[in-house]
Amino acid sequence: MKDLKYLTAYTIPLCAFIGLTQQGVFVWLTPVYVFILVPILESIFPVNTINITEVEKEPKKNLHWTDALLYLNLIIVYGTLLLTLQTVANHELTLTEVIGLVFSCGIVIGSNGINVAHELGHRKTKIEQFMGKLLLLPALYMHFFIEHNHGHHLNVGTPKDPATAKYKQTVYAFWISSVYKQYLNSWKIQMNLLHRSNDSFFSIKNDMLWYLLIQGSYLATSYWFFGTQGVVIVICAAIAGFLLLETINYIEHYGLKRNKTASGRYERVREVHSWNSNHIFGRILLYELTRHSDHHYRASKKYQLLDYHDVSPQLPYGYPTSMVLSLVPPLWFSIMNKRIPKDQLPH
Repeated sequence: MKDLKYLTAYTIPLCAFIGLTQQGVFVWLTPVYVFILVPILESIFPVNTINITEVEKEPKKNLHWTDALLYLNLIIVYGTLLLTLQTVANHELTLTEVIGLVFSCGIVIGSNGINVAHELGHRKTKIEQFMGKLLLLPALYMHFFIEHNHGHHLNVGTPKDPATAKYKQTVYAFWISSVYKQYLNSWKIQMNLLHRSNDSFFSIKNDMLWYLLIQGSYLATSYWFFGTQGVVIVICAAIAGFLLLETINYIEHYGLKRNKTASGRYERVREVHSWNSNHIFGRILLYELTRHSDHHYRASKKYQLLDYHDVSPQLPYGYPTSMVLSLVPPLWFSIMNKRIPKDQLPH
């Protein structure tokens, strides 16, 4: 029953639901919770470096009820999005209220959508991978499935990876470079995959083309039922969602790099190439995403099985707190630059 702690991840959409039903100042409950209250809670709750035993891991390796906690996010994310569209369309709201509701929806898309899609995208079953892609749709970020699995995990910590933030690169510069370069990389990867299998651009196997059609249909459906206002809302919520993802990408690998070996190739990905955090509240809120070092070391491991490695570089704060700090570059640099391992600093 220890895994009941992962129900904490539902507190974010719960805050969004309260904002949607109560409106007024409550429309800002979600961002206040995520970016103010959660950092405070992270400073109060203990740092937990304990790994579960092999005996405890065994029943969780196959289908387990903790997997259902991920699947429920499909209903939660799409339900939050639909309720946001209906609330804005059917209530007299101020511009401030609309911004608060859309931003809150974007946070849910990022935390309970993209974050869970990331987990499911690494699963081996087609149905779980399909659910992961569905969770990327509201963020208009379906290409993430291709780039992350075939690009980022291969190139992390190298100049080839747009999702690895460079030393002294601000989060704002990273947003721009990572967003468009990941999209371009996705097309390059897709075309290489088609070339290897001797398939044409218009092949049914061209997932990037499918993503264009699906996301275009999604926007068209939004327009059909909610008009121009609906399209603006889903686009703004999507932007908020994927910028949340990119901020997490920024802190996960900031300043870390893989060195080249004598052969000229990059060293293999190890636990030292991702920032780790054992701050318990952020861990359970994000389905153990903060144990990112082990995720890159063993990408197929389920979230509840991820381990702490004492050789991994440790963030001084949890992921939510670090995200807030990254928005103030001078403060972020003063905290993080001295913590980057010397052998990974630019020569």
